[in-house]
Amino acid sequence: MKIVILGKGVILGNIILGATDANADIVGVFRYEYTCPNRIIQFFKDIFNPDNELTLIKRYGFKQLKFKSANSKEFRDFLIKNNIDIVFVGTWREKLEKSTFDIPTIGTINVHPSLLPKYRGPNPYLQTILNGEEYSGATLHLVDENFDTGAILSQEKIKITPNDTSKELKEKTATVVRKLVFEFLNDLNTKIVTPISQSEKHSSYFPNITGDEKMLDFTNQTSDEISRTIRALHPYLPTYITYKNKFFITDPYHFEILNDNNEEKFIGKIISKNPKKKSLTIVCKDKKSICFNNLKLYKAKFFTELYIKYFMR
Repeated sequence: MKIVILGKGVILGNIILGATDANADIVGVFRYEYTCPNRIIQFFKDIFNPDNELTLIKRYGFKQLKFKSANSKEFRDFLIKNNIDIVFVGTWREKLEKSTFDIPTIGTINVHPSLLPKYRGPNPYLQTILNGEEYSGATLHLVDENFDTGAILSQEKIKITPNDTSKELKEKTATVVRKLVFEFLNDLNTKIVTPISQSEKHSSYFPNITGDEKMLDFTNQTSDEISRTIRALHPYLPTYITYKNKFFITDPYHFEILNDNNEEKFIGKIISKNPKKKSLTIVCKDKKSICFNNLKLYKAKFFTELYIKYFMR
C-alpha cells in the first residue's frame, strides 16, 4: 500500500509513526512549511534548527516532497506517477481541490482532532477546552469538497482533565492519532472498512478566536470561565491580567481557584498579593477568587516582584 503524508507538527509526526507501525510504504512526506512563501528561510531553518518531524523523516529515510501546493500540477502528477493508494492529511490549512483528493486509489484521509461532526474548524483543542467539554477526540475521515465534513472512517474519545491546556490535549490527541492510523491500515488488510456519513444535525463549527480573549475580565467572567480561557489559549496566546496601565502574563500551570465566597463588592478586585511568589488573588464574577502565582510583568518580567510589592495597593 503506497502512502503519501501531508501535514505539520506533532500530528504529522504521529501519522508517520502510525503508518510505519503498520509497515506501510510511505512514498513521500509533504511538510506544510514548504508551501510557505519564503522557502529559502525554511531551507536554512531545516539545516540549523530542524523540527522533530524533519528529524523523524530523515531517520527513516523518507522522501521529502517540496511542492508549492498540494493542488499544484506537479504534486498531482507525482501522485499519479507513483500510483498512490492513500494520502493522509494532518494539520493543513490549504483546502484540497477535488482534482487532488480524488487521485489516490483508496482515498484522501484527513486526521481531525475532535469527535466529528462536533468541533469542525481550525483549532478544536482550544475550542473544546474553552467551551468546557469533558471529552475531545480524534477522527479519521474522507476528504470531500468542504472542511471536515467527509464520511468518518474511525474515531476515538479523549478525556479532557481539569488541568489540561491545549498543549496537553494536543499531545494526547497525537498519541491517539498514531493508534488510529495503525489500526485503520491494518483493518484495510483484514476486513471491509465502511465510511459513515456525518450527521449534520449534531454538527458544530468553530472559527479561529479573535485574540480579544487573552485579556481576562474578572468582572464579567466566572472563575471557571477564566480557568478555561487560560488553559485553552496556551500555548497559542498568553493571557493577561490588567492593573491600571500594566499587564501581567499568567502562568497556565500556576493558578488555583479558591473555594471561597467573597462579597459582591470585591468582584473584579485584587484581594491579596505575595510579591515573593509573584502572586495576586482576584475575585471573579461568581464571587470565587483565583490565586495566580509566577506572574510576569509584560516587557518587565524582572521587575514583577518589586512592582507587586511597592506599586500595588
